[in-house]
Amino acid sequence: MATESTLLAEHIDKRFPGVHALDDVSFSLLPGEVHAVIGENGAGKSTLMKILAGVYAPDKGTVRVDGRQVAIDDPHGAQALGISTIYQELSLVDALSVGENIFLGDLPTKPGNRWQVDWPAVWRRSHELLERVGSGVEPRSLVRELSVAQKQMVEIARALAKDVRVLILDEPTSSLTDRETEKLFEIIASMRSRGVGIIYISHRLGEVFQVAQRVTVLRDGKLVGTLPIADASEDVLVRMMVGRDLSRLFTQAAPTDAPVRLEVRGLSRRGRLDDVSLTVRGGEIVGLAGLVGAGRSELARCLFGADRFNAGEILLDGEPAAIRTPGDAVNLGIGYVPEDRKLQALVLGMGVRENVTLPVLGRLGSPIAPSLGRERALVDGYIKSLDIRTPHREQKVRALSGGNQQKVVIARWLATKPRVLILDEPTRGIDVGAKAEVHALIARLAEQGVAILMISSELPEILGMSHRVLVMRDGRIVADIPRDQATEESILAAATGQALVAAPV
Repeated sequence: MATESTLLAEHIDKRFPGVHALDDVSFSLLPGEVHAVIGENGAGKSTLMKILAGVYAPDKGTVRVDGRQVAIDDPHGAQALGISTIYQELSLVDALSVGENIFLGDLPTKPGNRWQVDWPAVWRRSHELLERVGSGVEPRSLVRELSVAQKQMVEIARALAKDVRVLILDEPTSSLTDRETEKLFEIIASMRSRGVGIIYISHRLGEVFQVAQRVTVLRDGKLVGTLPIADASEDVLVRMMVGRDLSRLFTQAAPTDAPVRLEVRGLSRRGRLDDVSLTVRGGEIVGLAGLVGAGRSELARCLFGADRFNAGEILLDGEPAAIRTPGDAVNLGIGYVPEDRKLQALVLGMGVRENVTLPVLGRLGSPIAPSLGRERALVDGYIKSLDIRTPHREQKVRALSGGNQQKVVIARWLATKPRVLILDEPTRGIDVGAKAEVHALIARLAEQGVAILMISSELPEILGMSHRVLVMRDGRIVADIPRDQATEESILAAATGQALVAAPV
């Protein structure tokens, strides 16, 4: 096997204080193969990849490249061996040009003068590399001006500039549209045809079946198994990842006689929203679907007071609600879990306790001097009831897995005792086990009478969780589909304007 593999890691072991991150894990990658690595948050995927990328050194075990044992001391050493990594959080320098980023640290210099950059060569070679990945980005453009998908193409071009033989992709489609994802898969196929081996990390099992030839499952730092993709199924992989079966039935029957808790009438925001009207009953989960740019997040931000609207009104339990700021929304009983928990919700340098109690400090004594005992009791209760896996309540949230970070955000809003909870992509970037726990939590809140408006780009999640599905297009709600009539086809038809699948609202 060692002579056939581009890369072979054997019996890798890695410990951190209090954590056995990898326990006797072996992994191989063949030339021209896409080998997926999957597992829940905390399974050891990132630690294994960082060992292969030279960020960490293993405590035990060996790594071989083309059958030769190597020591990967740092990322430069990994790149010298042809191993490049593209992380979920891209590592480009926004203030520099595309070409400068592609050759960062190794800019071409003029013959006979290694201190003078050969700029024509930078632009020419950057253009060639960008063409290879099918990108029309101008090499002189500043990276800050690019979309996420364009930045990802620049990262891949940078890997090609270093004569990559092993490419590690960490959640590469988490911020891409469907069309951008298709383009990425085309590039992966092209790289495979040139013999590049690709390690593909993703929580999206559908993508794994689409692009991978083999799949390795890790759980709690241990190797559960490696399967040819032809021998795998989604149910098999889920059981391997979480060690248990997960229920596919998320919600109970829709409440039919509950009073309307949230009502929106004719809401408009210039250039973003156009005459949006909707209702959500207490105990109802209303899914909000649509393509990127349809106006879903903009609607959520207006309802929470983060953005101002130009016309329309919001009613809570039949009473007009004056919502001009997020503070107004919180005081009226509206909670909001935003799309990007790290940038928009969490204070990463603060602990679990501080993050959970931020909006309710005044209820725990005073915002300046809250009762520490009451604060600790409140947070400990949510850590237990939501099964937030943290060593202690003072743990910095940046050290938690994505699923546990999301639970901290949800705990924050539960502490406010909301009447309405707005969820924008509530399970983005978390593994299947944590996703099932969040789904169960959402269903539990609905059973307690909370009105829930849930935005999701994952149609199976929308279909599985929602009592009704509202579809947005161009800032308007164009369809209101009952649960028993909702299908992926009907939602996509309304989202793309192919047909109206139900009477418009």
